[in-house]
Amino acid sequence: MGAHMSEPSHCCKARVFTPETRTDASGELEREILRLKKERNAVILAHNYQIGEIQRIADFTGDSLGLSYKAAEAKDADVIVFCGVHFMAETAKILNPSKTVLLPDMDAGCSLSDSCPAAELAAYKEKNPGLYTVAYINCSAQVKALSDVIVTSGNAAKIVAKIPQDREILFVPDQNLGQWVMEQTGRQMRLWPGNCHVHVRFNAELIDALRQQFPAAPVVAHPECVQGVRALADEVCSTERMITFCRENPADTFIIITEPDMIHRLQHEVPGKTFVCGTQQRQRGDCDCFYCEYMKRNTLEKLRDCLKNNTPKIELDSALMEKARAPIERMLDWSR
Repeated sequence: MGAHMSEPSHCCKARVFTPETRTDASGELEREILRLKKERNAVILAHNYQIGEIQRIADFTGDSLGLSYKAAEAKDADVIVFCGVHFMAETAKILNPSKTVLLPDMDAGCSLSDSCPAAELAAYKEKNPGLYTVAYINCSAQVKALSDVIVTSGNAAKIVAKIPQDREILFVPDQNLGQWVMEQTGRQMRLWPGNCHVHVRFNAELIDALRQQFPAAPVVAHPECVQGVRALADEVCSTERMITFCRENPADTFIIITEPDMIHRLQHEVPGKTFVCGTQQRQRGDCDCFYCEYMKRNTLEKLRDCLKNNTPKIELDSALMEKARAPIERMLDWSR
């Protein structure tokens, strides 16, 4: 699903984000998108890792759990446009099987989702019967259908704590999030060997370098990061929790260890504070930025085109959706 793109075009060196300015072209695109959205009776959902221009025009911006709620609540809309990656749009379709769900770029995949093919999971479960399968929401509809409950980074510890102690747990597909959940709950689990290609690029050396540049700034890291990074962070949490932490913490500068476009949301929700994203110097002297190449496949132009053409649509078999909906609804129920 979705070939790897070439080197991302974004570039930063311990980048301090500054507020965006609209260009005439982007302003015209935004107006056209809003007009088409009204004509289609559509709702636009945007993940925190989308570019700032898309976040600004979305009806709702959030993490996987928050957008799952919004998708389930989109009763009055005829069309859901999910500005995120493929598995997220699939989740919206599963929760809204009668609605049209559009994804601006169908090749907006996910390295973490791809690390757990459904056929391999099915074969593993057949060889190891009786496992209670907990699937991080960053997985395909087929993997969700093989799972007992879905989790996000924001509710994983809470969900795992609800599982009966006599059940052995298989956690898929993110081993780093799974390790963090075990640390939080004390619950032992089998971990699928998957990871996010963005978050595993952060390392302890980078954190140390950022602390030297910004010694008073708390380090806030996503639990998909490796254990060595999580151990050095002042707070490990979901992207949604990052907003609350930065709002309530008295510091005026924060080092944010996750996909850098999260900082657009932080600037909007927590004005007056400074947010620094991390980069790692290469030997050749330039910098290596930590943007998700899949998230960046969605653009304002593609968002406009998908509303104009009512495509590309997420299409899923009804039996698959019914099977995948049960563990998602269990998550939503257990998370309330």
